[in-house]
Amino acid sequence: MRSLYFLIALAGIITVSSCRNDFETTPSTGNLEFSRDTIFLDTVFTNIGSSTYNLKVYNRSDEAISIPSVRLGRGQDSDYRLNVDGVAGKEFEEVEILANDSIFVFVETTLDINEVGNASNEFLYTDVIEFNSVGATQNVELVTLVKDAIFLFPERDGATGMVETLTVNNVETTLEGRYLMDDELTFTNDKPYVIYGYMAVGDPDGSTAKTLTIEAGARVHFHADSGLLIADNATLAINGALSADPIALENEVIFESDRLEPAFSNVPGQWGTILLTDGSVNNTINYATIKNATVGILNEAAPTASGPSLTLTNTQIYNASAVGLLNRFTSVDASNTVINNCGQFSMLVQLGGIYNFTHCTFTNYWTQSFRDTPAVFLDNTLQTQETLLVGDLAQANFTNCIVYGNQGEEIGFNQDTDANFNFKFTNSQIRFDDVFGDFIGDPLYDFTNVNLYQDIIRGEEPDFLLPTENMLQVGEDTAGNGFGLQSAANAVPTDIIGTNRTLSPDIGAYESIILPE
Repeated sequence: MRSLYFLIALAGIITVSSCRNDFETTPSTGNLEFSRDTIFLDTVFTNIGSSTYNLKVYNRSDEAISIPSVRLGRGQDSDYRLNVDGVAGKEFEEVEILANDSIFVFVETTLDINEVGNASNEFLYTDVIEFNSVGATQNVELVTLVKDAIFLFPERDGATGMVETLTVNNVETTLEGRYLMDDELTFTNDKPYVIYGYMAVGDPDGSTAKTLTIEAGARVHFHADSGLLIADNATLAINGALSADPIALENEVIFESDRLEPAFSNVPGQWGTILLTDGSVNNTINYATIKNATVGILNEAAPTASGPSLTLTNTQIYNASAVGLLNRFTSVDASNTVINNCGQFSMLVQLGGIYNFTHCTFTNYWTQSFRDTPAVFLDNTLQTQETLLVGDLAQANFTNCIVYGNQGEEIGFNQDTDANFNFKFTNSQIRFDDVFGDFIGDPLYDFTNVNLYQDIIRGEEPDFLLPTENMLQVGEDTAGNGFGLQSAANAVPTDIIGTNRTLSPDIGAYESIILPE
């Protein structure tokens, strides 16, 4: 019986609480207040939807009001879309706001640069949200920059409609994508490129030598889970150049995601990687910025007698959610290269190889999650599902380099004694605190061994500008000022921004400057 009384009482509560008296409103007279007077929907690519932006509309009066009309200035023809207090549309009538209360208006857009009547590569699309009250109209401006682009999509199977996957070096993969056609093998700076899936260079059986050339000033944007793949017998040639404007980087080649809003400008892991397969050859990257990938460069290009498999110069890799530069039994010559803010390693070597790094800055100031991996890690093994692979680390030379970060030990090694393990740091700065003495007695960390470490700075912090924001320029008070080996500097006579370093060279990718107060 008590249960029956309880149910009756509960039903009564529900009935009472679900009813409310309608409130009386007075027409708005134009005294609305807004959280902002202009909504910049930032930059979008043509035919790609924007993020959703919000506007808060306040009724500061002591009376409930009704706004006679809320509408887009272009009406139903507008390319903006609204949601006013939970209702979608482009025109609304009698929008009510309680006394001293507010409502949300959400705005988004998808624009086709051709349909908005513009033939250039960029177009500023505008509209207004009109709040029509008694005797007054209040407007909130809407502004969006639309960019035209060259879109590269995977193919779909004509029978099933499924996105096709790549066959790489005669091996089926699960990567969605396709091979670039011959007329697509040059990326220019005329328009940005937007890539969906993996665009591959070469052909499925690796029989044809092909090169993807990316010209100075090109912009390459990747959708989620997308990237570039350089297959057997193919080559990647990124031909960026020094820029006059260090912010615009007008001549640099930039790889990033297709989300152009400022909120996404430094978000790691928005796209996949640039994958250099073991059959790719003579890859070169000069003056490039690679940001916000999962792995910036995954380099598996096998060493050859003709030279390094990858030559990396004047390049920046930032905000990789896993690894900035991952090398597996390959050969790399790198100079004026900066890698920072990676979820695991800034630079990782697996399965050995041949490496020469000169005037490079390998740092890791990752703050987005816990990191227990060093900025630089050298390993001559690779664990697969079936077995442990071992390869010779023939050489890994770091000359005039900085290896630093926000944790105590920023270099690490894993050696299998069944293979060679050769490395040397010369005229370089390393962070390796070993506060708890865990590495005492380990010969790989014997900083008195001149065969491994010669002229090393430890225990002093580089005078970086803003390392957490990927600004790795160093001040004149940095410990590495004038510490560089002259012969190595002569081989790389200017730093990453074109400053001469042939006299009393500093270490790292940047010559020291007077930092702002």
